[in-house]
Amino acid sequence: MQEYERKQLLERVEREGATVGADIPDTIEVQGEEIDLRTFVFEIKRRETVPPGERDRVEQAKRNLRRERNERLERIEEGDISRERGEELARSIIGIDRALNALENLGPTDIEREQQAQQAADTKRWMSFLKKALGQEDANNARRGL
Repeated sequence: MQEYERKQLLERVEREGATVGADIPDTIEVQGEEIDLRTFVFEIKRRETVPPGERDRVEQAKRNLRRERNERLERIEEGDISRERGEELARSIIGIDRALNALENLGPTDIEREQQAQQAADTKRWMSFLKKALGQEDANNARRGL
């Protein structure tokens, strides 16, 4: 593969919106294991919520997919491969990205994280209010010379 071809493939893979219209591969080999990726993603996405036991499985799958994506990207960047093999790797990387996007955007798990973050922020604001109301914040600031 020529260097300019390698750069074109890398640019295509990293382009924002590269996954638009891309399909999730039916199957993919990740670290020597064949995975029915499309079935897995659609199985997880069709549920209203992801059960706690499944969350670990989904997180592990995302880690494995990211690792596989990086390995395939390195093969394009550094490997002595043919143009056809480079194209094949680029398509598979874009498919992996599409699957990762679908798994990253699982509503209920993101909502739960947002809820926890909101709860922590509310608690922090409440504690700050109480400190001010009880005069503790002014006393702390006076001790620090503020």
